[in-house]
Amino acid sequence: MSLSGTAALTAHGISLSYGHRPILDSVDLEVRRREVLALVGPNGAGKSTLLSVLAGDVTPDDGEVRLDGRPLGEWKLRQMARERSVLTQEHRISFPFPAGDVVRMGRAPWRGHPEEDDDDRVVAEAMESTDVERLAGQSFSLLSGGEKGRTSFARVLAQRTGILLLDEPTAALDIGHQEAVLSRARAEAATGAAVVVVLHDLSLAAAWADRVALLHHGRVTAEGPPASVFTAPLLSLVYDHPIDVLAHPATGELLVLPDRRTSLSREETA
Repeated sequence: MSLSGTAALTAHGISLSYGHRPILDSVDLEVRRREVLALVGPNGAGKSTLLSVLAGDVTPDDGEVRLDGRPLGEWKLRQMARERSVLTQEHRISFPFPAGDVVRMGRAPWRGHPEEDDDDRVVAEAMESTDVERLAGQSFSLLSGGEKGRTSFARVLAQRTGILLLDEPTAALDIGHQEAVLSRARAEAATGAAVVVVLHDLSLAAAWADRVALLHHGRVTAEGPPASVFTAPLLSLVYDHPIDVLAHPATGELLVLPDRRTSLSREETA
């Protein structure tokens, strides 16, 4: 049976508050195989929290997340780690492990399984694809922010799961590495994986995502293909800033840009 378009994760009625502060409010979301789903929205919209709920790292106050039809609470942690991998915003390691060992940590869920025989090959492929081979012997704690991000992404790839949950994987990366990371995420989806990625750069989301979910005040304000969600009036409202959505003159890809005319005119008249 083809897995194309089938649901890997489903979230229904997800609500969560920290103290008296609501973070997520009745969120419904479906994460499908062979798709890249981008979670976008302004700061504080609930994107990273929703990703943590989908990963099973945060338990919502209300609602339920199902992995392949089973509630997350029914999965053992080690079993779930063979199904989904998670890249967090912060890349912290308590001890000064070499970068190569950090990538190899992604193979831990397969210990004692036949897949363990592939550890060396899988780790080498993951490091090559993220351009961190030369960093293998360097202490992870001494790497730059971008190098830590790429090493952590290599760990996620080495985990070899069918669901990738990536929180701002392009943060601190230069343009070339941003493109490489999202290209690899798209390649994972093409082979059957379900990919969820939190992004702040809306042009990147438009270029690489099959679907986007636009969050605002803890709710999914709009969901669908980038071309249907990324409209200037909606984005300007959600981000509380004038935004233009243009077509690239050569490729036709969507470009999402701040409209600075109002700000510039205010400065000129000040």
